[in-house]
Amino acid sequence: MKSTTFDVINPSTGQLLDTCPNSTEEQLDSTVAAANVAFKSWSQTSDQVRVDALNKMADLVAENADELAKLLTQEQGKPLKGVGSEFEVEAVVGWLRATAAMTIETKVLEDGDERQALLFRKPVGVVASITPWNWPLMIAIWHLAPAIRVGCTVVIKPANNTPLSTLLMVDILNKALPSGVLSVITGREGHKLSSHEGIHKVVFTGSTPVGKVVMKNAADSLKRLTLELGGNDAGIVLPDVDVKEIAEGLFWGAFINNGQTCAALKRLYVHEDVYEQVCEALTEIVNNMPMGDGLDENNIFGPIQNKSQFNLVAELVEDAKNSGASILCGGEAMPGNGYFYPLTLIANAVEGMRIVDEEQFGPALPIIKYSDIEDAIAQANRSDMGLGGSVWSKDIEQAKSIAARIESGSVWINGHGQLLPHVPFGGVKSSGIGVEFGQEGLHEYTTIQAMHIFK
Repeated sequence: MKSTTFDVINPSTGQLLDTCPNSTEEQLDSTVAAANVAFKSWSQTSDQVRVDALNKMADLVAENADELAKLLTQEQGKPLKGVGSEFEVEAVVGWLRATAAMTIETKVLEDGDERQALLFRKPVGVVASITPWNWPLMIAIWHLAPAIRVGCTVVIKPANNTPLSTLLMVDILNKALPSGVLSVITGREGHKLSSHEGIHKVVFTGSTPVGKVVMKNAADSLKRLTLELGGNDAGIVLPDVDVKEIAEGLFWGAFINNGQTCAALKRLYVHEDVYEQVCEALTEIVNNMPMGDGLDENNIFGPIQNKSQFNLVAELVEDAKNSGASILCGGEAMPGNGYFYPLTLIANAVEGMRIVDEEQFGPALPIIKYSDIEDAIAQANRSDMGLGGSVWSKDIEQAKSIAARIESGSVWINGHGQLLPHVPFGGVKSSGIGVEFGQEGLHEYTTIQAMHIFK
């Protein structure tokens, strides 16, 4: 007999936090059907109605921020303070307002004496949003806000590790929306969304292997796709840097959200002239970062979100040790309950070590020494992933020249991983298809219609 619920674990304790309903196939079908009914009217609403709805949604999240942040910390593990749950909820509010301010204009392609040609953008239909466990609320908003803004309806499937905060947020958001515009499906039936004939577009954020499955499932019905997949972002530090000036940026680029971020800095290439200085500066920062239960406001870092990811990080660090790398700090699982793995810096890392070649998605950073910039660029580009990259230098023109050669959808200079609602974001190679954010991201939720008018 199929279970009607599944367990949600608090990663700080390793113990049961709560149970979540397993949606049935009948519930899935009825939810998608309701979204299709709602689309008929929502797609015909005015811009102002949708703008007002998004701003009201932002107001409601702000009013319920404390409750959302606490639940998010309990199921995801990130601390309340700092770049944690309160930050994520604030980002939700900001992203909703930024998306509300975006517009889609009718484009005039030709306007002559005999003919006019116009380009319209129309909402694609019912969107399936499949979200991950690392930033469950913020990424849900990245999916649903542009969809609702252009007139689509949305069915969200949150990760089984972190469904509770999404359920609460959807309940809050629905106070600003007509019935059926925004719905949520949880549990085992959710994977059927990507092949469901009532879905017109799938937006998925997660691993590359799962993204390929989503793409295959969507192929039979030729669904539109936006896939933001894995990353193994490389940062290249040039020899002219002031190490003290960049150390904090390097640290947070790598360890934001405990390294559990697609566009986090995951491979750090440092020129031999400043290698030891960078290692020392990062070690000093790491040694002053308290880790523990996220509800304790003294902690800046929490646990890895789940046991599987915890085991992977430990496995990759052990492989690095056995392959000749040096552990500058961390490197051993912390005692006690919960999935706590310390912030770990790995020196003398080289290609061929799993921690360099694979995405660790956790609090462990390999630091690779290089002497020739051409070799560093080649190593950075040898990954089959291409989400983000960065270059660190006082010489901005030289940094721009190198950054342009990095094979990634986004590249930063003297920073890493900063995302903005008006700047498109997406990956190349195995890091995804399509883009999010900005006008280009808004367009992903539309189809085009060219209108020819003969005068």
